[in-house]
Amino acid sequence: MKLSQSVFILTLSVSSAVAFGLTTPLTKAGGLAGPMSPLSRDTSPLVQAVQASDTSLFSDTASATDVVSKPRGGGALSGLDIPLLAYFFFWYVGNYYYNITNKLALKAAGGKAGFPMTISSLQMGVGCLYALFMWVAPDGRSKPSVTVDDIIRMLPVAFCAMGAHCASVFALSAGAVSFGQIVKSAEPAFAAVLSQFVYGKKISKAKWLCLPVVIGGVILASVKELDFAWSALISACIANLFAAFKGNENKKLMDTPGLKDRLGTVGNQFAITSILAFLMSVPLFLIKEGSKWGSFVEMYKTNPIVSFNLIASGLYFYGYNELATMTIKKTSAVTQSVANTAKRVIVIVGVALVLGESLDPIKLLGCGIGIGGVFLYSIIDNLVAKK
Repeated sequence: MKLSQSVFILTLSVSSAVAFGLTTPLTKAGGLAGPMSPLSRDTSPLVQAVQASDTSLFSDTASATDVVSKPRGGGALSGLDIPLLAYFFFWYVGNYYYNITNKLALKAAGGKAGFPMTISSLQMGVGCLYALFMWVAPDGRSKPSVTVDDIIRMLPVAFCAMGAHCASVFALSAGAVSFGQIVKSAEPAFAAVLSQFVYGKKISKAKWLCLPVVIGGVILASVKELDFAWSALISACIANLFAAFKGNENKKLMDTPGLKDRLGTVGNQFAITSILAFLMSVPLFLIKEGSKWGSFVEMYKTNPIVSFNLIASGLYFYGYNELATMTIKKTSAVTQSVANTAKRVIVIVGVALVLGESLDPIKLLGCGIGIGGVFLYSIIDNLVAKK
């Protein structure tokens, strides 16, 4: 049964990835190119890019020209941007398996009464080991040339990244993964409030009108949640708050003159932020669960479910987040919104099937309304501007 479910999720991920990597054979005049006129193709992506402002996790939004792809090779694959397809596929699969391995590690370690803060911190630690390895490995990643001032400027982003991850892990330890993901999909509501009232960035009326749809969907999904827990709801909301702060702080960080050149690559920026976030998380888990450290070490040694899934979830977490930043670099704001929406659906449905979580029709309806509202929020300004 689990094998067939995994095949279903992988198939869904491939289909979504192909949609974003596919190029459409249109001529300059807008008509369909015939099968005998390959030189007349326009290889712009099927999900069309538009000039739209947006903030990414660790990089600036790519311009529309970044999305234009070129066919690699001939034959059936000539209409696909293979690297972009691979980015989307492994981003989706990595996120899917992170949520499963994370939940398995948390359950085996005692759930919310066990070691959620310890696990969240060590997950970031596993990613940091990978980042350090990439800097020292032959033919690995070039090292950044950042200054002490650059590191200090990156601290707010790292702190928000740490808070968002730790709160998210605690939420997933306290309730169902599907419920936590539904609540986390309401992040735009938090981002809108912060942007408007803290950072002084005006949010359009059209976006404000989308927020009741998002919040209503989350409330509807919560009504029939069998594993509902206030701690899960509150923790997921705190994670949304940290994530919203992180997006705004990252935008300020990337306005620092010369910082991009000193970092070198998006991967370096993600690595440094992850290392700083891990170091900040250590005091948190020591205060919260430090007295139980000996018990956790013994559990780690004797329980392979905890040890394997802790390491696996840490690698999946780091990997899918870095792939997400690489994908964002190659796509437009609208494509990102569509991709995030598809990813949420795959994770919520797929993880619920594998872990046996409830998929009540009312919960699914609320999920659909909430995620649909998030997607509408992401594109509404472009739709209004076209009229």
